[in-house]
Amino acid sequence: MPEVTLPAEIGRTTGSRAAGRLRSGGLIPGIVYGHGMDPLPVAVEGRALRAALTTEAGLNALLSLQVGGTSHLTMAREIQRHPVRGTVMHVDFQIVRRDEVLSADVRITVVGEAEEVHRSDGLVEQQLYSLTVNATPDRIPHNIEVDVSALTIGDTIRVSDLRLPDGVTTDVDPEEPVVVAQASALAAEAEALEAEAAEAAAEEAAAAGEAEGVPAEGAAAEGGAAPEEAGGAGGAGGGSEGGEG
Repeated sequence: MPEVTLPAEIGRTTGSRAAGRLRSGGLIPGIVYGHGMDPLPVAVEGRALRAALTTEAGLNALLSLQVGGTSHLTMAREIQRHPVRGTVMHVDFQIVRRDEVLSADVRITVVGEAEEVHRSDGLVEQQLYSLTVNATPDRIPHNIEVDVSALTIGDTIRVSDLRLPDGVTTDVDPEEPVVVAQASALAAEAEALEAEAAEAAAEEAAAAGEAEGVPAEGAAAEGGAAPEEAGGAGGAGGGSEGGEG
């Protein structure tokens, strides 16, 4: 990854008032630190900083910070923004080496069309928008693409399914969901109503079967008892007559 050259001024006065004056003049206060160097207050031109951080690498761009005739390979590790306007208020530049492994947040980009999900009136919901990775500065990817074209309703793409470049790892839970394909709210409601209707129909059918079965069993029992009683009475009478004879 080629670095972006960014001039920096040294010798700035610290403090909130001094920082405010710098920002009014189009400069952004910052600090340079790392690898045993004492923190050094600097100021960079606001437009140059925006240009450096809006390349394809984004906030993970390598910056060749020109400080007082010395060049430092750095990355913008912490950027403070105005809570309302969103403008940059302060930036921390960390000195890095090309051979050291760093942690960086990389944007996750969804690509492809989940046609099967759309045909089923479903939704593709992205639940994880960035991934913290470990890599040397030149191997930090600009973004991580997730192809959703093969998804169907109920499918989930997890961190373990992501294809990371060689030399790039992550400590994020491999079971963490990244993208989920699910039924829309209307489809889910319709499915729930269908399930309720089917359950109600099954209950009605069971109740009807029980209602028809009980009288039939009772009638069979009563009908079976009558001949026995008749036979018993006839037998008793026959015995009496035989005795008399």
